[in-house]
Amino acid sequence: MKGQDILILLKLVCLQQCEASQENYSVRALSASTGVGKSEVSNSLSRSAAAGLMKHDRKSKLPKANVRALLEFIPNGLKYVFPAKAGDLVRGIPTAFAAPGLAGKLMSAGEYRPVWPDAHADTMGMKIDPLFKSVPEAVKQDHCLYDLLALVDAIRLGNPRESQVAIQLLKERLQT
Repeated sequence: MKGQDILILLKLVCLQQCEASQENYSVRALSASTGVGKSEVSNSLSRSAAAGLMKHDRKSKLPKANVRALLEFIPNGLKYVFPAKAGDLVRGIPTAFAAPGLAGKLMSAGEYRPVWPDAHADTMGMKIDPLFKSVPEAVKQDHCLYDLLALVDAIRLGNPRESQVAIQLLKERLQT
């Protein structure tokens, strides 16, 4: 597994939830919407299928995230495979408990909020390396993806209590 695999799987969840048109599922469209190269999108889909995190719809043949498997992997394994820790003070896009979709639902000690580095953003905070380098650009285009990736970061970064709240919110969002 690679970080971009989780990014692409969560993008597939967003596409499923908004009942996107068939062309949004193409390798080219997934590449454009996530910032992951076309060949790497294809490789990612193959890795995810081999791991059981993605399957093809029987009727449409479109790639679909296996939500049940994601709900096992993200809470139980993600922070060990892709650990996160706060870094230097940088300008960026709020993530984890600081993201707009999580405002007031998760609290954390500390003066600075966690952010994905982005030179064009307005927020100063502690740098959190995103799952993949294109995450800051991808979340600017898709609020659903932003919410899901922020929850994933709350799980990767949070203390046990914060992680539990983020896991519950993730379950609610993935099962809609």
